[in-house]
Amino acid sequence: MLSFRLATPQQPSWDDYFAHRAETTRDGRLARFYGEGSLHPDTPIGEAPLVALDLETTGLDARRHDIVSVGIVPFTLDRIALPKRRYWVVRPRRPLEAASVAFHRITHDEIADAPRFEAILETLLEQLAGRLVVVHFRHIERPFLNAAVHEAVGEEFKFPMIDTMSIEAQRYRQTAWARLRRWLGRPSVSIRLHNSRARYGLPGYQGHHALVDALATAELFQAQVARHYSPQAPVSTFWR
Repeated sequence: MLSFRLATPQQPSWDDYFAHRAETTRDGRLARFYGEGSLHPDTPIGEAPLVALDLETTGLDARRHDIVSVGIVPFTLDRIALPKRRYWVVRPRRPLEAASVAFHRITHDEIADAPRFEAILETLLEQLAGRLVVVHFRHIERPFLNAAVHEAVGEEFKFPMIDTMSIEAQRYRQTAWARLRRWLGRPSVSIRLHNSRARYGLPGYQGHHALVDALATAELFQAQVARHYSPQAPVSTFWR
């Protein structure tokens, strides 16, 4: 059984985890991904290579629903590498439902000839390797990626993520002022991607497109660090 030390009560040692997986995984694609290693926890966030990731899915339960599109945008705190962006539509294992089509606007015709997730896995891993992944709500991206990789190769897929929604929750949902607002019966501040961006003066984008939302997440994280943190803050301040 895998055992690796904890850096804090909540924080696993990603160095140990990556090293163990690189040695023990049976899949060459995963071995190469984990072989790139994890950033040292003390790496300044301003020096970290980052990549924003967004998934569109057929629902919210990774046990019953599937990924239908993936968008990634590499970036740093200084710039966004739009020429290196990638976007894939993938064919889910189950038929699309009308509600999911209305939500992400990916139609039956678009997925008819789309590849299965496994067909893009190697390229996706190459794009993520060596970078710190940034998402808006890791409780979607993490379980769906794990489920998709497990379906493809029969192994767990886990790595550190920065969650811009979690940063907004800490700032606007978990403070004494936020608790007082709830006690007074006032609505909680929205931490959805669009509303979060608006607090930083960022423009509104058309949501629920994996590539657009990945770009929106990259810009939001840049704004969050600029307002609340120093570029010298270690990556361990952010990742989960």
